[in-house]
Amino acid sequence: MTILSPLIPQNQRCGYCSPPGRRSESKSNWHAAECIPLRMSCEAYQKMIDRGWRRSGTYCYKPDLGKSCCPQYTIRLDAKQFKPSKSQRKLLNRWNRFVLHGDHSEDAPHEARSQRKQREPHKGKEMETFFLLNEAIHASEFEFHTDKEPKHRFEVTLEPSSFTNEKFDLYKSYQRNIHCEEDKMPSSFKRFLVETPLQRETIPYPSPPPSHLPREYGSYHQLYRLDGELIAMGVIDVLPNCISSVYFMYEKKWEKHSLGKLSALREASLAKELHDAGLVDMGYLYMGFYIHSCPKMRYKGDYAPSYLADPEEYTWYPLEECRPPLDKNRYVSFAHPEHNLEGPPDVAEDDEVEEPEVPQSILSEAKIIQSGTRGGPVAVPVLNSPQWRRPAERLAISTLVNALGPQLLAEVLLFMAYEV
Repeated sequence: MTILSPLIPQNQRCGYCSPPGRRSESKSNWHAAECIPLRMSCEAYQKMIDRGWRRSGTYCYKPDLGKSCCPQYTIRLDAKQFKPSKSQRKLLNRWNRFVLHGDHSEDAPHEARSQRKQREPHKGKEMETFFLLNEAIHASEFEFHTDKEPKHRFEVTLEPSSFTNEKFDLYKSYQRNIHCEEDKMPSSFKRFLVETPLQRETIPYPSPPPSHLPREYGSYHQLYRLDGELIAMGVIDVLPNCISSVYFMYEKKWEKHSLGKLSALREASLAKELHDAGLVDMGYLYMGFYIHSCPKMRYKGDYAPSYLADPEEYTWYPLEECRPPLDKNRYVSFAHPEHNLEGPPDVAEDDEVEEPEVPQSILSEAKIIQSGTRGGPVAVPVLNSPQWRRPAERLAISTLVNALGPQLLAEVLLFMAYEV
């Protein structure tokens, strides 16, 4: 059972439309709903992200795109149909060549460069055959080529999210050298990238899968090691229909290999491999939010075919069709163009959150956990609860109920152990 603790949504400073270090000059991003999941099934979270939700550790939020200065649209890549672009193929090919044969730079001896050219695939059909994505992804992994003697030993392992000093050291290095932030505390790393509300659930493969595929849905760390050194780590959620990319970090000295772009290819490949192993509903890579107004966030659209979720109907539209209206409007509903909005949001930073109008028929289905008369917990209609009679808690509950929708609401229980 999924149990959610509702919070009152907050107006937050936007980190997308202001220069680094100058967030005080930024505008506002509003959340339509926020909650702390005490426990959450992977199926429920899949349905939440399909309605525009996102998790950060054990905190879940849903942006209010109509009020935000930089609307955040849920984006997903169809991994089953994904064909890497020429630049993406070259990037992966270069990494594989480095691992297997060493770093042949322009000042390498002529003989070494000649040997490299002989090994490289030619253009045309041979290049296309080489870039069957799953084969190319594993081409440099030691586990898949133990019969060879590569220049470097490259290993990728998938393990349930957990804290280790090795991972924390990588996180500190990444924050310090890439984001120019001071050393982080272990608690922030655990809260952001280790702790998860997702309950592990057995994946129902129709037959035994390959050994490198996960056996359970849940939150994972994907570890990249080169010659025994942890050089990068991806934080992902394996859900019933998708791989959800949460975060990626790497050592700066490997920046020239664009490990972040390689990780997206690897995560797309993982979704495709899970589908090929018999999970017919699997096959997408969710890359978080696509923010059209922020140039540094548009890279997610470089992987095709990608789709954006309509913020009102939660139906999917090809990104290429979404770009023209996004060029003209701040907020776009792809299903209802008449709702598109131009110009900055018409809200002030000190505006209070308004209680949404939720139909009585939906509210009557909401259940909240209370202490029973004999001491055990019981679920009662939220309309009959003491929390509903207190304005602040009623606001938190109604915004969460409205953001979940009736279908998802029937699968969750609410819980409030405090007064808002």
